[in-house]
Amino acid sequence: MALRPIRELGDPVLRTPCDPVRSFDRQLADLVRDLEETVDHPGRAGLAANQIGVSLRVFSYHVDGVIGHLVNPVITERSAETQDGDEGCLSVPGLFAPTVRALHCVAEGVDVHGEPLRLEGEGLMARCLQHEVDHLDGKVFLDRLVGDARKQAFRALRG
Repeated sequence: MALRPIRELGDPVLRTPCDPVRSFDRQLADLVRDLEETVDHPGRAGLAANQIGVSLRVFSYHVDGVIGHLVNPVITERSAETQDGDEGCLSVPGLFAPTVRALHCVAEGVDVHGEPLRLEGEGLMARCLQHEVDHLDGKVFLDRLVGDARKQAFRALRG
C-alpha cells in the first residue's frame, strides 16, 4: 500500500494549475492507485494529485463507500441550486468553514485507461467534484469563502 503524505497550505504545488495527463502508462496507473489508497481512510472524501505533490490533472474520491478516480476532469454542469455546508481540506488540517457549492454537479474526463468517464452527484459528491477540480486548477476551498466565513477562517489560520 502506498499511502502518500499530504502537502499542506503554503506548498506552492497547491497553487499551481496542474498539467493534463498525456500518457496513460504504468506511472499513471501507479499514481491512481496511490491516490485511491491514500483517500481510503475515514473522513477523506477526495484527494487531488497535487495534494501529494504530483502536478497532473487526476483526483480520487471516496463518497458513500465508493472509491474511484477521474483523469483530466472538467466540470460540465453545475446546478443553480446551491448548498452551504462546512467544508474542510486535507491540505488545511483542522479547519472547516461554510462553503457555497452547487448542489448538483457533473464532471467529465477519462479513467486510468483513457476511456471516457462521467461522474455526477448531489450533496457530498457534488461538493467533492467541485473541490477536487478546484485543487487541480490551483485553488483551495478558502478561495471560495466570503464575508464572515472568510474572516473567521483566516483568523483561525493565523492562530
